Amino acid sequence: MKKILRYLRSSLGYLYVCFKWVILAALVGCVVGPFGAMFGLALNKATALRTADPRLIYLLPLGGLVIVFLYQHFDPDGGGSTNQIFVAVREHKPLSLRTAPLIFVTTVITHLFGGSSGREGAALLLGGSLSGQIGRRLQLEARDCRLMTMCGMAGAFSAIFGTPLAATVFTLEVVDVGSMQYAALLPCLISALIGVWISSGMGLAPTAFAVADYAAPTPGNLIRVLVLGLLLAALSIAFCEVIHAAPKLYKKLFPNAYLRVVVGGVLIIALTTLLGTTDYNGAGANVIAAAIAGQAVPYAFLLKMLFTSITLGAGFKGGEIVPIFFTGATFGCVVAPLLGLAPGLGAALGMVALFCGCTNSPLASSCLAIEVFGGQNIELFALACAVSYMMSSYFSLYREQHFLHSKLRVVGVQRVHGKWSETDSDAEN
Repeated sequence: MKKILRYLRSSLGYLYVCFKWVILAALVGCVVGPFGAMFGLALNKATALRTADPRLIYLLPLGGLVIVFLYQHFDPDGGGSTNQIFVAVREHKPLSLRTAPLIFVTTVITHLFGGSSGREGAALLLGGSLSGQIGRRLQLEARDCRLMTMCGMAGAFSAIFGTPLAATVFTLEVVDVGSMQYAALLPCLISALIGVWISSGMGLAPTAFAVADYAAPTPGNLIRVLVLGLLLAALSIAFCEVIHAAPKLYKKLFPNAYLRVVVGGVLIIALTTLLGTTDYNGAGANVIAAAIAGQAVPYAFLLKMLFTSITLGAGFKGGEIVPIFFTGATFGCVVAPLLGLAPGLGAALGMVALFCGCTNSPLASSCLAIEVFGGQNIELFALACAVSYMMSSYFSLYREQHFLHSKLRVVGVQRVHGKWSETDSDAEN
């Protein structure tokens, strides 16, 4: 009888926690879902306006001055970096509420005037800021506020991109590589599902592509994909290094933040004029779609890396994930035929595997492949992601991302003098 009573009390405790987080996660989804949808729709509108009137690009330096002014006066310590959300989750510190409107407005400005950036990184800040403040207003303890922040990340990412499963797993996987907080699985998934449901109802279409080319997982194709994964791992290292080097170079050459952003804006205008195309401005969704359809300029991936590093390094806002998709898709489209793979399939593999190499999130990348491409060729996507993850070493798009385990052996790792090195504390005897 005592065992039965203990079991009943334990079951009631589980039911209480489950009910509590279902309610809280649904609340977060209902809040960040509309904001995420409005953010995505605003970016689509900004892109449409810029496409209709290419002369808007000449206002990019002015838009940059507005961005620097807003951050220097309202968030001088945060700076609108995605790394803020990593610190907030790891240290149980909710982001300031002003983070949400700042990243919303400044990202729209960047896209409207032709800066090269994405939206998902900004979405993480937007959702994390709003949900963290909800937890604070409800007077939740620090650990619960951390989970609320994670719910907001998943909900906003899902609302904007339309991939609730990938958004959930990415949120669990990306902050501390090698340690997934499964207690956050149910809350983050509920928030993500509600977020995408609301955004779809508001007219924001989920990201989805159809890959016309199918390749069976034969030994030959597996070898081809493995080689493509190796190349994408190398490209992910290059992408991360370029993105990190750009702001350092700007600060060295132009110590004044206002001057940096004006120079960056002028460089984007000059490059766009020189190339005679706006393909590399904004997110570049049309180029991604063309690459998956089998068409890409051979050097497009290099130009997108250049445009994105110039834009974000100068102080413009947005995310890096869509530029990663652009870079990976165009690279894969060009290289795949050289390996004996169809260009459309190569573009899809490149898009997902480069995302994996840059963010060190193999499970989320595989989920992304299922949701965006319908699950076709999933064995090949998983292989490309696994190779890209292992061979990208400890390079990362996010400086605040931590690694807990080695990518090569069953041992832990720790950061020593800025570099990750293996420890033997949990090695097998």
